[in-house]
Amino acid sequence: MQTLPAIDLPLIGEKDSTPDTVDGLAFAKLYGEPLFKLPNDLYIPPDALEVFLEAFEGPLDLLLYLIRKQNFNILDIPMAQVTLQYLTYVEQIRKSNLELAAEYLLMAAMLIEIKSRMLLPSKKSTAGDEVDDPRAALVRRLLEYEQMKLAAYDLNTIPQLGRDFLHSQVFIEQNTVLHWPEVEIADLQAAWADVIKRATLVAHHKISREELSVRAHMSSILRRLQSSKFVEFCDLFDTSKGAPVLVVNFVALLELAKETLIEITQAEAFAPIYVRLAYSPN
Repeated sequence: MQTLPAIDLPLIGEKDSTPDTVDGLAFAKLYGEPLFKLPNDLYIPPDALEVFLEAFEGPLDLLLYLIRKQNFNILDIPMAQVTLQYLTYVEQIRKSNLELAAEYLLMAAMLIEIKSRMLLPSKKSTAGDEVDDPRAALVRRLLEYEQMKLAAYDLNTIPQLGRDFLHSQVFIEQNTVLHWPEVEIADLQAAWADVIKRATLVAHHKISREELSVRAHMSSILRRLQSSKFVEFCDLFDTSKGAPVLVVNFVALLELAKETLIEITQAEAFAPIYVRLAYSPN
């Protein structure tokens, strides 16, 4: 924190060099009236004008400012020089604000203590370990404070609502009149074609197992032969029922012939094949 000296005003009786007007305009107003010239009996106290060039948020902030401004190594702080500068600053704020100076005086006492401990001869332990630096605790606090200060600065650079930008709000009046979309026949056809296409993508073919009984077909063939003396071999097969039924029906014929319940005859080569019930003597 630095202060500028107070403004020296000309004494009463001396020649005033203040211009009557500044570019034809009054340089101030007093009770609403333009003031073109300073009064001769105006008194300004010496400490009326005080400008703080630097603002600190606490003792650590001031101490870190003094170290960084003079490019001191924070791990090897020259305590005598820094303490003297710090006490000079504290003396300035103590004259104007005693309550504010109390917090800074505590840090000043700590600096003086560290400076005094550094002046004393160091005592090494019997084990030969290095003696702790009296500045170690202070350096650790300064480094932690600097990290937090830099983090706060980075957070402050992030755009904030209400400071850097505002939410835009637009009121749109809704229209109560419904406007139906214009749909052509071609649009309906295209929509229907799309539905059919999607339906084919999910279509599935289910294969089920059909149970066919050889015994049932054997009974059906026997009933057929009881009503006819001879039946041509091809007439016993119904081609409209598919290959599985034809295969089972053929197996049933073979089983009947094996059990000698039917007879399969042919008059000559390439002649039609006939099937009849087997002859059983009474």
